[in-house]
Amino acid sequence: MQLLSGLKAAGEPTRLRLLALLSGGELNVKDLTRIMGQSQPRISRHLKLLTEAGLIERFREGSWVFFRLANGGGSADLARAIVNSLDATDADLERDRARAETVMRERAETAQAYFKEHASEWDVIRSLHVAEDEVEQAMLDALGEGPFNYFVDLGTGTGRIMELFASRAKHAVGVDINCDMLAYARAKLEAASLVHCQVRQGDLFSLSFADGEVDAVVLHQVLHFLDDPASALREAARILAPGGRLLVVDFAPHELEFLRESHAHRRLGLEPGKVASWIASSGLKLAARRDMDPLGNAGDGKLTVSLWLAEKAGAGRAKKKQRSTGNLETAQ
Repeated sequence: MQLLSGLKAAGEPTRLRLLALLSGGELNVKDLTRIMGQSQPRISRHLKLLTEAGLIERFREGSWVFFRLANGGGSADLARAIVNSLDATDADLERDRARAETVMRERAETAQAYFKEHASEWDVIRSLHVAEDEVEQAMLDALGEGPFNYFVDLGTGTGRIMELFASRAKHAVGVDINCDMLAYARAKLEAASLVHCQVRQGDLFSLSFADGEVDAVVLHQVLHFLDDPASALREAARILAPGGRLLVVDFAPHELEFLRESHAHRRLGLEPGKVASWIASSGLKLAARRDMDPLGNAGDGKLTVSLWLAEKAGAGRAKKKQRSTGNLETAQ
């Protein structure tokens, strides 16, 4: 019945064009009406039918609703098969693709303008700690090669961490509360053709993922912005599958008060013992940790970057080759 329902829903020219468009990325109703030259009520009705058949997914981001091809299950396989069977040289599909590229290019330009406006803020902070590529390599080493069926980056910001782990994840989602940052991250992922990576607006304290749904979670430079990091870690632990891994990357304690005054840092770094206790209270086991200091000490107004790797009890979907902790020190 699912197959018949899906085929029936897709069996109309406009809905086939919608499936083809959404296979290339996330678009909202405004985008689709512009690309296809049809009224909003008409486009919305077709989207509703495709959503009810499970061929596409909808999700809200602020006042907008985005759509994309379904990601999992039999209906998702059917949607992909339908798209793959379409004639890529069809005149309507070629015109839709060209218009979609224009829409995405304009979206990317808008997102880039936002990033440029705020880039100096991030440049200041990056200048205070060990080189970013060293931190990223340490993260790759710590979390392991995967492959991860489901990877989640909480507080995704620019989406850089999803880019970093894209080759190790079958499906990746970045969550952030800031719509402008999500727009920038989405544009970057689209430009890199990382169609298996998505972004979602969400609350770190009340995630939309099911219990035990995720294989790996990263919190990169997020906890120092939060009033209640322990609750965020408990929520991250909730969505982890047995054997899943959590990687926390943040600053060690410091005295750079201007980061609180000018950059909205709620905490001047995180005490290692406090993070360890938060991890334990979330039901995870601290597997390893590491400090990365650019000077070999924490002086001269520089920041030490700390990494904590935690695991959820049980074998689950985790594979042995994920068990590397890189250069992190094994927790005692």
